[in-house]
Amino acid sequence: MAAEASTPETLTVDLGTDTGPFHGGASGTLYGLHGDGVPSRNAVEGMYVRTVSTKAQDGTQHPGADALEILRPFVEAGGQDVYVYMTDIYRGFPYEWPGGTGAERLADFTARVRRQVDQVLTLGAYKSHVVYVPFNEPEGNMFGTGEWSYDQVSWRTEPGPYFTAWRDIHRLIRELDPGARIAGPNTCLLYDEIRGFLEFAKAEDVLPDVITWHELSSPDEIRTSVAKYRSLERELGISPLPVNLNEYAHNYHLSVPGQMIQWIAAIEESKVDADMAYWNIDGNLNDSVVEANKGNGQWWLFNAYGQFTGHTVQVTAPHPNAQYTLQGVAALDRAKRQARVLLGGAGGSADVVFEHVDPEVFGTTVHVRLLEIPWTGQVGASAQPLRLADRELPLVDGSVTLRLTELEAMSAYQVTLSPGGNGAVALPPSVGWRRSYQAEDAAYIGDGHSLNGPEGSPSDVDKFAGSTGYHVGGLRTGSDGVLVFSVEVPQDGTYDVSVFANSYNLADAVREQGPTNVFLRVDGGHSQELRLPLGYKWAVWGHTDTRVELTAGAHSITLAAQDHDLGVTRGDAVVDRLDLALRDDQVAAPALYDAEFAVLGGGARVDYARVGASGPGVAVLPRGGTATFWVHAAEDGEAAVTVDRIGSGEGELTINGENVGIAQRSFVPLFLASGINKVTVTATSDQLVLDRLQVGPSEGLLPTSTHPAEEGTTTGSARVTGAHTFATGGKAVDGIGGGTTNALTLTVTAERAGRHALTIRYSNGEQAPATHYNPDPVCRHADISINGAAPQRVLFPTTFHFNNFHDLSVPVTLAEGTNTLTFTADELPDHDGHSRNQYGQRSAYAPVIDTVTVTRLA
Repeated sequence: MAAEASTPETLTVDLGTDTGPFHGGASGTLYGLHGDGVPSRNAVEGMYVRTVSTKAQDGTQHPGADALEILRPFVEAGGQDVYVYMTDIYRGFPYEWPGGTGAERLADFTARVRRQVDQVLTLGAYKSHVVYVPFNEPEGNMFGTGEWSYDQVSWRTEPGPYFTAWRDIHRLIRELDPGARIAGPNTCLLYDEIRGFLEFAKAEDVLPDVITWHELSSPDEIRTSVAKYRSLERELGISPLPVNLNEYAHNYHLSVPGQMIQWIAAIEESKVDADMAYWNIDGNLNDSVVEANKGNGQWWLFNAYGQFTGHTVQVTAPHPNAQYTLQGVAALDRAKRQARVLLGGAGGSADVVFEHVDPEVFGTTVHVRLLEIPWTGQVGASAQPLRLADRELPLVDGSVTLRLTELEAMSAYQVTLSPGGNGAVALPPSVGWRRSYQAEDAAYIGDGHSLNGPEGSPSDVDKFAGSTGYHVGGLRTGSDGVLVFSVEVPQDGTYDVSVFANSYNLADAVREQGPTNVFLRVDGGHSQELRLPLGYKWAVWGHTDTRVELTAGAHSITLAAQDHDLGVTRGDAVVDRLDLALRDDQVAAPALYDAEFAVLGGGARVDYARVGASGPGVAVLPRGGTATFWVHAAEDGEAAVTVDRIGSGEGELTINGENVGIAQRSFVPLFLASGINKVTVTATSDQLVLDRLQVGPSEGLLPTSTHPAEEGTTTGSARVTGAHTFATGGKAVDGIGGGTTNALTLTVTAERAGRHALTIRYSNGEQAPATHYNPDPVCRHADISINGAAPQRVLFPTTFHFNNFHDLSVPVTLAEGTNTLTFTADELPDHDGHSRNQYGQRSAYAPVIDTVTVTRLA
């Protein structure tokens, strides 16, 4: 990282000032879970999601996200509490509760509350994870001034009706469920009138068990509001209650690691829980998860945050408590002898100064590892964080200073401090040369050009973030446009190219084909056809990736709407930027995951004195001890996984909950799912000294076969169709579902009996009518039966168009030899088993199926 002329700012981390046990409360989500598998349990667990706020079971507010359907898989993925928005049983926003008078409306709601509590009482032990939220934003909904309110008078003006309703609903819930936890008042902000609510609730013995409000303001308001509330508690003689800020952050912030770290820092410092706001589609953890199992930059930020252990320590920013400046959060784990810092929010240079570094913990030389977590778009998948530097620095008067340069404002950075001076070999950066080129700086030839923006900014947080706030349109149906990027690269080699772009899935020109196709050329040479990403709105960014060969020096990379040999663009796209990265030997090498930085359990500890370790230390696992790694895979399929050990210890390897056998000394071919994989090593000997995990490219050793859906047997309305031009060979099977007689059956062969992955290439463009700003795509499902056994239900998230195909992998058990796979579907009923959703929010159909690939897991 080159030195810069500007004076660096200073972020000070005082390891001597303890600010309390690490809480992890910022990783909550509003409507972030659609159902079991969307997002995947890996995505939920690896993001360390602590709380989820969601709709009442069978609510008609949005598709999916039904409280009782997500509760069990959420808890099993490590989640703690599900906050049930009881008002979201209704359609519309403001809520369309029926009745001609306020009293009639309240009577209807009371009956629905009773039914919701009765449903929760059937959950057994899982009931303890439910928190009831009786009212949501009462000042703008049920007790506001609009036509759907109780009496068109705001409770902030006349609180009587709301306070009475709160008291009566609170008492009803407690009568039905004596152990219930109840949250409120769930207002848009911490209004001054909350004092009156607390006074009333205390007097009537109906105080919430959890205090909730929405902090749709800015990170600098978080600390102020929480301090204001705590002051109210003291003044009113109320013992401190848990707080959940169950809606926070705006479109401009979500998905952007450099923005979100500012919110995380404020929330963690305040030691409260908080749920990211739901502005877009559900089931993607608030623009953190791509498809079902891939993380973007925001997911990897929360993955790093959730792995903090020990106690947080004081961080002093160069501009304390000021949004859109460099901010950070840090924790010290004395037992693990590690300090971790997450920082971001500003570009340029910065000094990270660690003060009061205890030499009894770290020694006189410290090892510093610096990672970058870049922004990859709202719907753009990201690999694991980039290793930028691995250094050994001296401890001088109890302090260590790390100079950071060329910081990207949209990125977050992680610094990990551990003991050094034991001969650790510094690892090289995990990425070579890279540059970004903005679309608005590129030349445009031909018709149809448009410079669009500004998009999101600090003064317009409802819009989406982009590289600069501007983007370029013109590559669309009927255009002859060419977007010309002038680039210069340092050496001959293979370069990764990422085109950050977007097509709105419901735009008229996009509906016909789905993904917008364009043609990439280098210096006017041979063309590649690229399909640009679809999104749920305009300026929702993903990236399409390819590779090119470049010689050292200047080049022209063009994106064109026409190609003499390949055809013409169909659709309509906007382009944000083009990224280039040198794919040198280091980039192509196996990804390395050091065990001393893994998630340790079962008595595992870190040792920094082992000679020959790849990093500063190793993990020492007693029998039954574990080390868990969160591993990225670019695609579904085989990877070469190596468990590097020191000494003779033995262990077993588990991937995504599947035991795949003994951790061997050479690489093992294993199936990894595209995106996020949970890899755990468990010691089976008295001591296993674990150095690191290596994940390399496939060696082609796992038995794999691909089966086109059109070669299967269809029954009923299921049929082979050529309407999906981007299906493999132009054919796929549609019409599965609407009853079990409408089915697809495939015959596959397994060389050996055992666990296999079915990688299903599918499309799903179903979308329910929405009542307000949230698009409402619907997850389809397939009931998959193996050899006539009871079916396994699998959810398939949206692909934004029926001609846009994604992969989803499902583990199954196959018999040796011939196996039959049968795909069916039918509409799921409500919790009562017989009533059904009347707004198209539960699909009766399976997705369009293109191919099924069968791969042995290990």
